[in-house]
Amino acid sequence: MTAKARILVVDDEQSMREFLEILFRRENFEVQTAADADTALLALESDDFDVVISDIQMPGRSGLDLMRAIRDIAPESAVILITAYATAETAIAAMREGAYDYVTKPFKVDEIRVVVEKALEKKLLTKENRRLRTELRSQARHRALVGNSSAMQRVYHLVDQVAETRTNVLVCGESGTGKELVARAIHERSERRDKSFVAVNCGAIPENLLESELFGHVKGAFTGAVQSKAGLFEIADGGTLFLDEVGELPPPLQVKLLRVIQEKTIRRVGNTSDQRVDTRLVSATNRKLEDEVHAGRFREDLYYRLNVIQIPLPALRDRREDIPLLVHHFTEKYAKELGKDIRGISEEALDRLMTYAFQGNVRELENVVERSVALSQADRIEADTLPPNVLRPVESPGIPRISEQGVDLESLVNDYERGLLLEALDRSGGVKKRAASLLGISFRSFRYRLEKLGLDDSSET
Repeated sequence: MTAKARILVVDDEQSMREFLEILFRRENFEVQTAADADTALLALESDDFDVVISDIQMPGRSGLDLMRAIRDIAPESAVILITAYATAETAIAAMREGAYDYVTKPFKVDEIRVVVEKALEKKLLTKENRRLRTELRSQARHRALVGNSSAMQRVYHLVDQVAETRTNVLVCGESGTGKELVARAIHERSERRDKSFVAVNCGAIPENLLESELFGHVKGAFTGAVQSKAGLFEIADGGTLFLDEVGELPPPLQVKLLRVIQEKTIRRVGNTSDQRVDTRLVSATNRKLEDEVHAGRFREDLYYRLNVIQIPLPALRDRREDIPLLVHHFTEKYAKELGKDIRGISEEALDRLMTYAFQGNVRELENVVERSVALSQADRIEADTLPPNVLRPVESPGIPRISEQGVDLESLVNDYERGLLLEALDRSGGVKKRAASLLGISFRSFRYRLEKLGLDDSSET
């Protein structure tokens, strides 16, 4: 409980007023008393109170009358009614009128203490939810982008700056940080918003199909091409094409993509003529493309064409202050989807999330919240609904030291890599594409590493 919480006690019996005043002052509350409803209303008009404890039977206005007035002048105050004349009808009427709870005289000290504590918890939760909703509304212009940290404010500023230009943009960040959301935000704030936004993951499509997927093909261009098909550049004509994991493009396609950027034309596979397109490119990568350029795996001229303006996305561990807002956002989303009446998260559960590493970034946090909402039996997310790895994080092994006899570096690296691959497979339920995403590498790279370490079972999942 907080020492700043304020309670107003309203009762015509002086002994009851004094008893409750002494009780809650010992609990570090600020307490004010009133002998009748009219005096209480004067106090409520000049001061704010978190909780009002009122007797029902009083001379003049009753406690129910007072509660109705409070609903108009101080709707955020929680009202707890007390009476020695308890009836089912009175209780039902009190709750229907908006009382937080109903206590019967004589009551135990612990009973009313617990009721007040719960009322304050609900009030604080309501206040926090209102604050979070306000922050979310302030970000409505960026749709699904959520976060109020200084790092995300820089992202919003860049999005606003580049949206109305025709410049190519490169979004950089770890897997799960929301690169596609940034690309969509750029599109939705641009003059192209009424045209198509098309996304493609360059690392998820087999190399022999990727050219046709991007540029289209004509009938008979290759075995299985039974009819002509438009490519994604044509579909996104006038709009935006989002090339996710652009660093996975094989060298031949890098050349063709460079030509499209330079000439503003595409050529379908099997065709002999070019076609003009007006497609804005937003690309994304979880790699350092500069390193790929230096290693000769990515064309330098293409890199400079794509990286006219770069938007770096922070990892979730670098903006932990956004976790409560993200949790609120995902809780509302999945409570609505799953038909659950869940309005918040317990302090313990939030503490666990605030200290967890989140290697999978916002995407992993979203999965955790969805799981908790699905499993929750209460009106808020509790710690026992969090996955085991969040409750009991695996500690990273220490870096081995070099002994007098030396170390087998290749063996150590292979063992460490094998452990991460197996853990990613375990967390993803054996789905390799999801496991690759958790590790921030492409599906093809994941398959290669499995094969290299003798872990591949030839499954395509």
